[in-house]
Amino acid sequence: MRLTVAQAVVRFLANQWTERDGVERRAIAGTFGIFGHGNVAGVGQALLQAQRTGDADMPYHLARNEQAMVHAAVGYAKMSNRLSAMACTASIGPGSTNMLTGAALATVNRIPVLLLPSDVFATRVAAPVLQELEDPRSYDVSVNDAFRPLSRFFDRVWRPEQLPSALLAAMRVLCDPAETGAVTLCLPQDVQAEAHDFPDALFARRVWHVARPVPEPAALARAADVIRAAERPLVIAGGGAVYAEASAELDAFARATGIPVADTHAGKGALSWDHPNSVGGVGSTGTPVANQLAREADVVIGVGTRYSDFTTASRTAFANPGVRFVNLNVAAFDAHKQSATALVADARAGLAALTEALDGKRFDLDFAEDVAAWQARVDRAYHLGHGPRPAQSEVIGAVNEACGERDVVVQAAGSMPGDLQLLWRARDPKQYHVEYGYSCMGFEIAGALGIKLADPTREVYALVGDGSYLMMSQEIVTAVAEGVKLVVVLVQNHGFASIGALSESLGSQRFGTSYRYRGADQDYDGGLLPVDLAANAESLGAAVIRCRTIADLTEGLKRAREADRLTVVHIETDPLSPVPSSESWWDVPVAEVSTLTSTRDARATYDAAKRGQRLYL
Repeated sequence: MRLTVAQAVVRFLANQWTERDGVERRAIAGTFGIFGHGNVAGVGQALLQAQRTGDADMPYHLARNEQAMVHAAVGYAKMSNRLSAMACTASIGPGSTNMLTGAALATVNRIPVLLLPSDVFATRVAAPVLQELEDPRSYDVSVNDAFRPLSRFFDRVWRPEQLPSALLAAMRVLCDPAETGAVTLCLPQDVQAEAHDFPDALFARRVWHVARPVPEPAALARAADVIRAAERPLVIAGGGAVYAEASAELDAFARATGIPVADTHAGKGALSWDHPNSVGGVGSTGTPVANQLAREADVVIGVGTRYSDFTTASRTAFANPGVRFVNLNVAAFDAHKQSATALVADARAGLAALTEALDGKRFDLDFAEDVAAWQARVDRAYHLGHGPRPAQSEVIGAVNEACGERDVVVQAAGSMPGDLQLLWRARDPKQYHVEYGYSCMGFEIAGALGIKLADPTREVYALVGDGSYLMMSQEIVTAVAEGVKLVVVLVQNHGFASIGALSESLGSQRFGTSYRYRGADQDYDGGLLPVDLAANAESLGAAVIRCRTIADLTEGLKRAREADRLTVVHIETDPLSPVPSSESWWDVPVAEVSTLTSTRDARATYDAAKRGQRLYL
């Protein structure tokens, strides 16, 4: 079949499918893109031809920012439990390098996304071309080499003959839950348009079977022995429990054993918040109940978690001198963390096997009263009555109470992820979508777009602070153009609330964290800037509801839910409002010497907390 390289890419991707548990899905459901001279006549022409002739079913979505379109692709794949992904095409130079942050985010979070950055001429006939980086040491280097450390697979297709092997390798990684992340195939601009006789078999319908690896019997026996010998075990449910659709098995394991279940950001919702074994988030922004159980635990059972520093409270969370770990994870890399007894397997298959192997072993642990007391504190935080501007916890409470069981909340950066992990009551495995692996400001609106495209039957609420909004709000325009209805809750607190609070705790006095005019002493301590983010959102095509009070917000959320178009609900909050403590710690080093009393005091506090840090050997 004689096709250009770009036409072959599009036709191949349209015929790739995944299968798990007998259900088949499109492996690459569509393509996000922004066209420039590096891809408009290559991948752009191929997508046009596919749409006009029906040669290949490859929907195209015009984005407004290349980083944002990768975030949207991540949202789509995460909502699809990593069984369906999106491709992203960008022009040469800045168009492609704009995708670098998104690539890092995808790989950190173990989420599949296919990146197709355009590249310099393979023939070098016109070098240096517009937007080419020249490296005097080598002519085979371009800016796209920056994708190498960010990608789980990277290749540059210099010749059409190389395309089949590159495409097959890309799909292998995208469809492997133990290996997945960003996959990058660089496409030189001249090669995209070059014709070649490709074998028909390359474009046959191909199904990639996503396995559920079962535990190796000896490893299962070792893991069961460790758990059986425990006195105060604790389960930590991570994203792997959600992606493996293992909620029923986690429920059965918890009920059979009586072991409490804490969760990470990615694992929240694996068990409903009101499940008798659910104790909420664990770690730096977890609940006091979960963190107390973590301090006492002698065996920690990690299910699909990668143990980030927020989960381990920078390795201070698990304080029992003899604590041991059993890690159930489809990726051996994560299963062996914390010197664990590793159980390399699918979370669903592994939990079912562990439940059977423990053969009725039950632990009589008493934590129900502590959970009930904590939930009473959550109720108070949700209805604080703070003024004159409301507290952020009240905004979260209003959104939580407005959400239906299947609705989705999206967040990524600032102070809200911490408050959400602490307070949010998730009722569905796909309700809580907080990107806290890379914690990328600007993810929220773009990620929400991808989530809604993946499941249009759900209401999707993007919770975004003013800092994140100012970094990346362009995909409001994309959602409006696509007719995608989102609810964007825009929280205006005139600065970086999270880093401001962290700065103060570290002795840096909230320096450089407020959106104010520069004052006489060169600090940003003048009046508030006359920025109207609600008007900005309206100018991008959104309907806007302005709120002043929590009662206004409750009514605004009701109206936004009933609306048939993207609606921004705007409210100002108090950045200094209180929130319950996690009774935990996060390691952010403080200056060891300083002339400032605030910094010296913070260093003393830091040194005291640092003494609780340990390696788990």
